[in-house]
Amino acid sequence: MALNNKYPYTVKTVLKYNSIPQKKAFHPLQSDTVDLEVEGTGWQLLFSRLRIKPQAIAISLEKLNNRNFILFSEQLINVNNQLETSQRIISVKPDTLYFDFSQKTVKRVPVTLVSGLNFAKQYGISSPIEITPNYVTISGPEQELEKIKEWKTDSLKVEDVQSTVKSMVAMNQSKMKNVSIFPSSVEVKVPVDEFTEKVLEVPLKILNNKEYYNIKLYPKKVKIIFLVALSKYNQVNEEFIEAVVDMNEWKDHKHNKLRVRIVRFPDFCKVLHVVPEKVDFIIEK
Repeated sequence: MALNNKYPYTVKTVLKYNSIPQKKAFHPLQSDTVDLEVEGTGWQLLFSRLRIKPQAIAISLEKLNNRNFILFSEQLINVNNQLETSQRIISVKPDTLYFDFSQKTVKRVPVTLVSGLNFAKQYGISSPIEITPNYVTISGPEQELEKIKEWKTDSLKVEDVQSTVKSMVAMNQSKMKNVSIFPSSVEVKVPVDEFTEKVLEVPLKILNNKEYYNIKLYPKKVKIIFLVALSKYNQVNEEFIEAVVDMNEWKDHKHNKLRVRIVRFPDFCKVLHVVPEKVDFIIEK
């Protein structure tokens, strides 16, 4: 009988905001956790530490259009409607929530995909990843938006990938309650293809020959061994690749061989080896 009686007890709960002002950016001046003095049965009091209900309550911010504070006492009826029928909130501490305001501004930032793709053997990304839209619109206080240069997605994780991946990926939720984002998700397309090995001979170019020496390289060409998507195998030729040697290695560091560097190469291919990695040279003054 005692456990069926009504008793007051205190629980902590988290606030969720709705009816947010559209033309104002706000910042709460207190914690989002409040103490509720709840009247419930002795059974609920007994188990309140094990199962707190509600775990979160929704508070309307509509009044912030005309003032900078919210009174819980004005919303107790609405809040009580969110509880179990046998529970009733008597009071909230603190009863008043204060907010700081600034002019809301809008900014577009690029989307950055966060992914964890594990490919099957000999498979990989065959062309640039497509994100639609590739920009999102964020709104909030100007001083907050100045810090944001990009917006990341939730992680896209796929195992044993052997074909093109298409998926709707949610945007990372804003950790700042006064910054909102639109849209909340983007469409991602990751082109995937099987890769195979290809070998091309590429002529070497000489950098930093400011004295216009007559320089002879041995060999004049190098072999580039790389992986290329099967669908692009016939498209990739010597024009897509540029290999160079730098004469400053000899002038500044007295190297007797010049290191080969790849300065232009298709994004959808992967270099395996350069043969040779260093070349001999003769300078005729």
